[in-house]
Amino acid sequence: MQLKVNGRTAAVPPEWRDESLLNVLREPLGLVGTKFGCGAGLCGACTVLLDGQAVRSCVLPVANVGDAAITTIEGLGTAEQLHPVQQAWLDVAVPQCGYCQAGQIMSTVALLGRTPRPDDSEIDSALAGNLCRCGTQQRIRQAVKRAAGMAR
Repeated sequence: MQLKVNGRTAAVPPEWRDESLLNVLREPLGLVGTKFGCGAGLCGACTVLLDGQAVRSCVLPVANVGDAAITTIEGLGTAEQLHPVQQAWLDVAVPQCGYCQAGQIMSTVALLGRTPRPDDSEIDSALAGNLCRCGTQQRIRQAVKRAAGMAR
């Protein structure tokens, strides 16, 4: 089994083919930016993009991915050139503990891909499934708006 992850092809070892996408990304592929949170697809820490759409990787069997392109937080930007959403997160000082941030960022990238200039209700709706216990929701909303402006 092969996966398309962050623009590259990655082989899934046979013993991992019955696992969730999250486990495969983190363990044999070593992409640990995607986090395990609740394990039930409710908190959003495990969010990745599948053909540009935000999905919860903890509840998605890797066998169901097929030929879809997977993008993880590691595939968005580089240390030299951050993705506009990553840069906005830093500019607005969103992270506190940081655990939920990869999922928040991935959900925001998906949102901006389908709605380049979202209003507050669209932002809130798109990120409602990404929980943040630190209470940074207002800064997250500011960062989404900043990233939307950077994408012009």
